[in-house]
Amino acid sequence: MSTGRKIVDAHHHLWDLGACNYPWLMAKGVKRFFGDPAPIQKNYLVQDLRQDAAQFELEASVHVQVGVAPGDEVKETAWLQQVGDTEGLPSAIVAFCELDQPGAPEVIAKHMRYSRVRGVRQIIGRSDEEDAQSGSGSLIDVPRWRDNLEMLGELGLSFDLQMTPGQVGRVAEVLAKVPTTPVALCHCGSPWDQSQRGLESWREGLRLLASLPNVFCKISGLGMFDHNWTVDSIRPIVEVCIDTFGAERAMFGSNFPVDKLHADYTTIWTAFEEIASGLDDIDRHALFANTARAFYSID
Repeated sequence: MSTGRKIVDAHHHLWDLGACNYPWLMAKGVKRFFGDPAPIQKNYLVQDLRQDAAQFELEASVHVQVGVAPGDEVKETAWLQQVGDTEGLPSAIVAFCELDQPGAPEVIAKHMRYSRVRGVRQIIGRSDEEDAQSGSGSLIDVPRWRDNLEMLGELGLSFDLQMTPGQVGRVAEVLAKVPTTPVALCHCGSPWDQSQRGLESWREGLRLLASLPNVFCKISGLGMFDHNWTVDSIRPIVEVCIDTFGAERAMFGSNFPVDKLHADYTTIWTAFEEIASGLDDIDRHALFANTARAFYSID
């Protein structure tokens, strides 16, 4: 039965531990930047997403790559395409590719054989602590990474950008040089420091990214940065994202099941509904569905 609460989830994950190798889901007792992953170190399939989203009419969804082992990138996409063709979700796939590697064009070409593929994500920033260990932030300065980022736009693909606020200056310089590549900023740009000074620095970075017309903003994943969030605590962050990018360049996502560690699906989307309640119908429809549909070319 339809609840009338129609949404497009612009950012979620699915995984089958029997289909692909996910090293972080196999590692036991390892805390991550988003918390303790133990409760979600098990299969998360379309039926699980639909059960979590039971209070909503999930019209479409976007799966974002979820840390498969190198070599399993296309295997993940093939599995997701099969799931989408059978289950109806995900509607769009954001695949994994190491854009800094010489074989990246061949991997992208293989991804593009699958009709639900819309873009690529390679994380450049998770948290200062994890980034120091992984060296992921150095990707920004790799010429091949920049060249392949431009190639995505030439191929009609987008890039999902997960970064930290401290990287914004360098990232903005790169993105300004690839204006034909649509970019979705994941998780509001990762507002880690939620002190007054930290949020002001984050806002400045957000304004810089929003000045680039090819950059859009995903309002998602806020539980990773504040495990005990409330509607009042995330309201200023959500409102800044909407005010800075405009509803036509912003979209809501659940980041499930990662954010399931800190809140249930209904709580997250009800918070979005409350915060967006003062907007007009056009802006609300954009945030809850239409921006994601347009960005990811979802019919």
